[in-house]
Amino acid sequence: MSSCLVEIDDSSPVVRLSGTLDAAGAEAVRGALLACLWDRPGPVVADVTGLRVADPVGRAVFAEVRREVADWPAVDLLLCDPAVDRPEQVEAGAPTRPTMVAGVPAWPTVDGALASVAVAPMAAVLTAELAPAVGAAREAREVVTTGCRRWGMEMLIDPASIAITEMVNNVVAHARTPMTVRLAPQDDTLHLAVRDYSARRPMFAGLSPPNRVGGRGLLLIDTVARRWGSSALPDGKVVWCVLHPEDEVAHLS
Repeated sequence: MSSCLVEIDDSSPVVRLSGTLDAAGAEAVRGALLACLWDRPGPVVADVTGLRVADPVGRAVFAEVRREVADWPAVDLLLCDPAVDRPEQVEAGAPTRPTMVAGVPAWPTVDGALASVAVAPMAAVLTAELAPAVGAAREAREVVTTGCRRWGMEMLIDPASIAITEMVNNVVAHARTPMTVRLAPQDDTLHLAVRDYSARRPMFAGLSPPNRVGGRGLLLIDTVARRWGSSALPDGKVVWCVLHPEDEVAHLS
């Protein structure tokens, strides 16, 4: 029986995969990588030096995970794969440029991947651990306001506060688990996410009937955010959204 071992060291951004990866094991690898990417903001390097990929489905899991986290705050997945061509260095000792493998940046060595990570500035990020209790949304809004002011995104304070309030209130009302609120800027956009420990995914059915009580939280998120969605984790989920300053300008004009 084929198997794939995923080794995670909390002190390192490198996740090592060994054994055999096939379609049967792809979902477990996906879950392990997503959990690691949430637990450690910033780029994570998946080292597949000791991994044998048995079929295309197994290979595709890395691209799928990178697409899944593309809108999470301060996250990226990179590969160390000795099978990729060694990029030509500009000068001795300089970080190499990656080879794109199905949409994932890859280096032939761990050192090469880590050198490229080291020269890239770490994204600013704010994180708060909250209990599923009255007042959680207020605490989350305070974190959002701090971040928007720190990053020169004051225009997004109101829409981001609306989005984070609904995301947190959904955890309080439905998941009823501890949660992690995280936000980070990316270029001129703001990325928000809330992680909880319930497998229940948010369901958005569009506009609610006028006589319906509640159920408008996702509609509010859909109104203020350019994109939003949810990602299943082995022990819960991440709900995320992306806000653009130009959208707020359009709303005001």
